[in-house]
Amino acid sequence: MVVCCSSRDELDAVCSAVSNLPYISLASLYSDQSEAERALILEKFQQATVMWNQKVITQSGDDGKVEKDEQKSHMIVVTDACLPLLASGESPVSSHVLINYELPTKKEIYMRRMTTSLAADGIVINMVVGGEVVILKSVEESSSVVIAEMPINIYEIL
Repeated sequence: MVVCCSSRDELDAVCSAVSNLPYISLASLYSDQSEAERALILEKFQQATVMWNQKVITQSGDDGKVEKDEQKSHMIVVTDACLPLLASGESPVSSHVLINYELPTKKEIYMRRMTTSLAADGIVINMVVGGEVVILKSVEESSSVVIAEMPINIYEIL
């Protein structure tokens, strides 16, 4: 999954909140990183996505146990400034889940998040508070994207 944040402070808050969860492998992309570090993070995530898509389980040794890293969900937390640049030849992340931690105010940023982060069969979860419902409706109307309210039972959309 990819979690998009508008600022480094939000990125740090999300990373802090999930860093100790044993079932999530966490990486973050932000503007202070070197190109090599950024490329390595994206490559590792894309490899994990391919493995997830193929439903391949890596086995360790002859005892048949699943490696700990294979049991984890892989998450990248990214600021808008560090989304892949498709125009520069960078590959999209192709995640199955995109979480907009804070709803962007411009439809262009919303659409960029979707095109650079989301696989064709992926879902978007928008974290919306108070007055952001108006922004969400505006994005929906101006971009021809249908945004449905999340059901109580998440398995209804999976």
